[in-house]
Amino acid sequence: MIETTLDDGTAVRLRRLGPDDRDGLAEGYRLLSPESRYQRFWVRTGETIGEGMLDRILGNDPVNHAVWAVLDPAREYPGVGAGSWWRSREDPDEAEFSCTVLDADQRRGVGTLLLAAAWVDAMAAGVRRFVGYTMPENVTAVRWMRDTGAAAEWDGYKVIFRWNLDDLESIPPTTPGVALAGRLAELAGRVAAVGGD
Repeated sequence: MIETTLDDGTAVRLRRLGPDDRDGLAEGYRLLSPESRYQRFWVRTGETIGEGMLDRILGNDPVNHAVWAVLDPAREYPGVGAGSWWRSREDPDEAEFSCTVLDADQRRGVGTLLLAAAWVDAMAAGVRRFVGYTMPENVTAVRWMRDTGAAAEWDGYKVIFRWNLDDLESIPPTTPGVALAGRLAELAGRVAAVGGD
């Protein structure tokens, strides 16, 4: 577990999730607004995440997949957000990155912290590129991905972003970019030593 703070000074814990986090992850999904659920999972209905999806998300395969969570221990429900990376079966140098942040906790630097944790973790596993997907109407995510250094393309349905994890020079001097670079420096060497404690 890594102790750190959010942009507003809130003390939080960052850790990898595992099978014992099933109930907490299901509750976090339930707490998302319909709009946030759509922006992340592309579904508008249902407050319950399926058992098969929980199995898939929380499966233990640190070479090909990991989920990181930001937790606020001062709250009754400590979950703030979670982010994951999944190695591509077709291209082992690439992994899909995605993250979800509870509505009330957005714009506090949670997504950037999760991106940095996943970045360091995936690089240690041999991943060289992240790919992320979002709907074009999710302008906040589009701007954030671009401002953290991801190159974008449009496939006629969704926006596809790619980060080159080996090229820290491509992280722009935007506010999110500077925050990402700072988090990468903070977490370097710390993420690989953390389990799901």
